[in-house]
Amino acid sequence: MRRAFDVIGTCMRRAFLGLLAILPIASPASAEPALWVAKSGNATFYLFGTIHLLKPDADWRAPKIADAFAQSGTLWLEMAEGTQGQIDQSFIWKYGKDPAHPLYTKLSVPERQKLRAAAQKVGIAPVTFDSLRPWLAALTLSKAPLQQAGYQGEAGVDNQLLNQAKAANKKVLGFETVEQQLRFFADLPPEMELALLTQTIDGIDAATDQLDQLAGAWLAGDVAALDTMLKGADSAVGDKRLRKVLLADRNAAWAERIATLAHDGGTHFVAVGAAHLTGTDSLLTLLQRRGFTVARL
Repeated sequence: MRRAFDVIGTCMRRAFLGLLAILPIASPASAEPALWVAKSGNATFYLFGTIHLLKPDADWRAPKIADAFAQSGTLWLEMAEGTQGQIDQSFIWKYGKDPAHPLYTKLSVPERQKLRAAAQKVGIAPVTFDSLRPWLAALTLSKAPLQQAGYQGEAGVDNQLLNQAKAANKKVLGFETVEQQLRFFADLPPEMELALLTQTIDGIDAATDQLDQLAGAWLAGDVAALDTMLKGADSAVGDKRLRKVLLADRNAAWAERIATLAHDGGTHFVAVGAAHLTGTDSLLTLLQRRGFTVARL
């Protein structure tokens, strides 16, 4: 279960991307990920959408990003604790395991067979899933093919920024705690939990290609492509409640926090998953509604 939650942000995206057709997005000749600036009074917030898993050789540090980071006194991440995969195992037991109700008892016979086949395909012993709740089984299963393709949590943008901030003695703060993030999944209704696992199993063969395309669009700063992926995937999931829980509600909470911070001024670098900066309920849109001036750099 080590570093099981390096994939947490990716699985949030995959909840929407599970059945979406692959978009033909080429890798950019030079990386230019999207960066925005939001201002209110004497406060400046650089807003950077991240990818939580990347290949170690991905080059994303455009000069404008480096400049914005250097100007910022504080780095804000989705969560500051546990960002590098050091999750308290007690939380995993509390929210992710259910040995009294083995996973196979929650699945139909065909679903059990599909889970077994998917696990074997990515090199995980099927017995590994027996004590896991469906949401944790989905995350664990999602991670394996991405690792095999060379994606690493340690290479994720969040971890790289965290290490850079520590080296520069910048303050690092998080919008959420590890426990809060786990509960986004653990508090899902049982049918949504099972749906997440089913979508993960069905999409196991396409998972790496999907992340390749997502990473390509992100590196190119192709916000329109990212938005198209997410919009199309909403209908693929068939239940917009998941988007509300994992994106919309969190965006609203973060916008409120940023609006409060703005009263004290200062310059902040906000790095959150790229999906939070696309769509009509994005963090950018919510800040504009609160009176911030928002512009892409």
